[in-house]
Amino acid sequence: MKSLLALILISVVVLSCTDPGKPEGTLRPAKGGRNYGGIYRQNETGELSSLDPARINDVTSSHIVINIYDQLIGFDHDLNITPLLAKRWFISDDGRTYTYILRNNSRFHDDPCFPNGKGRTVTAHDVKYSFTRVCDTRAKTKSDTYFRDKVVGASAYYEATRVASQTGQQPSVKGVEGFVAVDDTTFQIVLEKPFAPFEYTVAQTSMGIVPKEAVEKYGENFFQHPVGSGPFRFVSWTPDRTCELVRNPNYWDVDEFGNQLPYLDGIRFSFMKDDKMQLLEFAAGNLEESYRIPNEFFADIVDENKNPKGKWAKYKLLHVTALGTQFYGMVTTDPVFKDKRIRQAFNYAVDRNRIIRYVLKGQAAGAATHGLVPPSMPGYETDSVRGYSFDPAKAQALLAEAGYPQGRGFPEVTLQLNAGGGRNVSVAEAIQGMMKEHLNVTVKLLQVEFAQHLESIDNGQAPFYRLGWIADYPDPETFLNLYHGKIVPPPGRPSPINSTRFQNARFDELFEQALSTTDRPKRMRLYREAEQIAIDNAPMLLIFNDEDYRFIQPYVKGHPHNAMDRTNHHRTFLE
Repeated sequence: MKSLLALILISVVVLSCTDPGKPEGTLRPAKGGRNYGGIYRQNETGELSSLDPARINDVTSSHIVINIYDQLIGFDHDLNITPLLAKRWFISDDGRTYTYILRNNSRFHDDPCFPNGKGRTVTAHDVKYSFTRVCDTRAKTKSDTYFRDKVVGASAYYEATRVASQTGQQPSVKGVEGFVAVDDTTFQIVLEKPFAPFEYTVAQTSMGIVPKEAVEKYGENFFQHPVGSGPFRFVSWTPDRTCELVRNPNYWDVDEFGNQLPYLDGIRFSFMKDDKMQLLEFAAGNLEESYRIPNEFFADIVDENKNPKGKWAKYKLLHVTALGTQFYGMVTTDPVFKDKRIRQAFNYAVDRNRIIRYVLKGQAAGAATHGLVPPSMPGYETDSVRGYSFDPAKAQALLAEAGYPQGRGFPEVTLQLNAGGGRNVSVAEAIQGMMKEHLNVTVKLLQVEFAQHLESIDNGQAPFYRLGWIADYPDPETFLNLYHGKIVPPPGRPSPINSTRFQNARFDELFEQALSTTDRPKRMRLYREAEQIAIDNAPMLLIFNDEDYRFIQPYVKGHPHNAMDRTNHHRTFLE
């Protein structure tokens, strides 16, 4: 009934508006047919957990953080590496030393943490401080594994800060040896051994550069009072309501016509969790974009050629095959899921194609029947990885082998998912039914707020959970790292990357061989061999690969739509 009402409301709005909405704010002409001004209004159906780059690993927070902070390097629309704070960089012949030459015209945002409230120049010492902080458990970091066991001294420092957090004393190790500020504009990273994808690592959103002054002034509240050097400056955050950013007038970048970036006067993020209401607000002209289309409306507003139809043709529809996979994790140390036959049975019991056709209405790139790495990953032959097709007979046989013939005696399991995700709930209800129909297994659905959801997953308190993973960079390592056993901590400690706590010595051996080779074809082969081992052990129930659809108003230009959903609006403008 609610869906029908929402559809009626949307239809009324669309049919009554002969023209799409207009931008909020005043536009001012710039060179090259561009415009300055306007407020970009973007809704997030997820929950904002933090504005501290070291503490994020979720999509919603990344969408906002990427506009506040700069990284050393970034990605363009086609996911090629581009300069940001580093204007150029070099890799040593042995593949162990990365040298970054910083631009000298990037400044932190004006903020009371600085003398006279004026932001200062970003230096290599800030990069060293920021990356060292990523390795510090006291910062509640979620990105330490990107440096630990890779950068010289990172693991030792991480462990020293962990002990220090328990004793209240200073760490026994003073910093990370492999982070070197040679001078104000030269920064070096020294690796323990070559790590082929490392060039991408420092481009991640979580590698935003922060000033020590702000972290020390705001302390525990830095996560909600961020200070960066990116194209937009933080103004306010009202949880579950809005997050406001304004233009950074001192941003270093200019476009090809000499216009100083960014063009927009600001960005206003809202947090409506209902994707149908989001689409309604977009159609009413109150949002510049609507990310993802409610599944129940998809066939009515998008044709078979992926173009908007009818009254929706007045809007622009962006779509891209995403570097993303949706899955359910099964904690391999849990009493229920420690038997891989049960995990395999769950995989065989799911009809993924039926979910895509009848639940998602085709709004997916395809069924994840091969592996975690999506088919859109450049240079990776996903088809050579053998995954799980729909085979209820095999699922039943595996469950019987595990001691539960026809599901008898199997305990009720709880699938935890984040609240407010209409698509996630619909998929979960479909899989809940399939488990009952094909395995006689009862699955209870538990929706929790997103921050709580992530925390319980990290801490191993959600044995069966829903997540999606979007690539941090275009290399299979960013997905396969979720299976890396050597980053799993002892019981009782958070494991934010390998949340299934899967460990397999042969996987680790092949994976680490891949990481140390610069021969790309060989690296891809080793990745595939490693992934096959992980898939055979089934720590995840892989469901589908993402295809992202985003409606934008016709007056929006330069939107950063891309396969990794990096929404940096520094070149977005309004007409």
